[in-house]
Amino acid sequence: MTIQTDAAINHGNSGGPAFMDNKVVGVAFQGYKNTGYIIPTPVVKHFISGVEENDQFPGFCSLGILCQHMQNARMRNYFKMTSKMIGILIKRINPSSSSYGILKKDDVLLSIDGVSIGNDETVVFRKTESINFSHLVSMKKPCETTTLKVLRDGKTHEFNINITPVEPLIQVCQFDKLPSYYVFAGLVFLPSTPQPGTIPKKAGEQIVLLSQVLEDETTVGYTFLNNSRVKKVNGVQVENLKHLRQLIEKCCTGDLRIDLENDNTIIIGYKSGKRATPKILKRYGIPSTMSKDLQSL
Repeated sequence: MTIQTDAAINHGNSGGPAFMDNKVVGVAFQGYKNTGYIIPTPVVKHFISGVEENDQFPGFCSLGILCQHMQNARMRNYFKMTSKMIGILIKRINPSSSSYGILKKDDVLLSIDGVSIGNDETVVFRKTESINFSHLVSMKKPCETTTLKVLRDGKTHEFNINITPVEPLIQVCQFDKLPSYYVFAGLVFLPSTPQPGTIPKKAGEQIVLLSQVLEDETTVGYTFLNNSRVKKVNGVQVENLKHLRQLIEKCCTGDLRIDLENDNTIIIGYKSGKRATPKILKRYGIPSTMSKDLQSL
């Protein structure tokens, strides 16, 4: 989504035009020491057209797959690629993607819309340049048909997929949207921050973080557990932030148990925690126990 440049990009330059040969080639994005990054013009145009057509940006399309390079001759032979074939091995498919149920693990992706994919995941871009194959997909409009050529068990297949954006496992920070959150008895829960290479095991899965423990009688001894991943609530695996809210609010036992990463555990009296929540919200100036996207449950 970005281009690296040696042009100096300083504080305050972000959002300004980047020129090359008297032509605007992108928008200044960020810079560090002698390295700068710009968002190229095609990406900017794609974003603007998406907003104009949908009143909001629908996101960049993705196949939702993780792949492995096929530069090793022995590996290509194992997956029955001929000497003239090039492509990449599919390791995992995001269950939230339009590829799920069509592509399979150990398929070899050979081409997208007739454009061959190199053994290193690149496709030809302009005359002597190459770019990651994901660029071809990300520039498509949601539900646009994409033709994939795949090698499966030594036989080639073609699949037409209506490509769509994919919901990330870990929520990405968006400056024009308020974050999702849920507060119970001084425990502040958020979707986690982005990490590379994360794909959910099933649709709707989300990593939930105990972002902060607000000081109160109900949270004594738990403040060191800030920024811990939530695993279970009362023995039930947490699927996403909405599911966590449901598990907490439907608690029918005297004690609420929350299991975190590194085998840490929180025990809070459910009724006392529920009574304490409004007082904690008022004390810390929090307007609601949850963000608007959770209130519709």
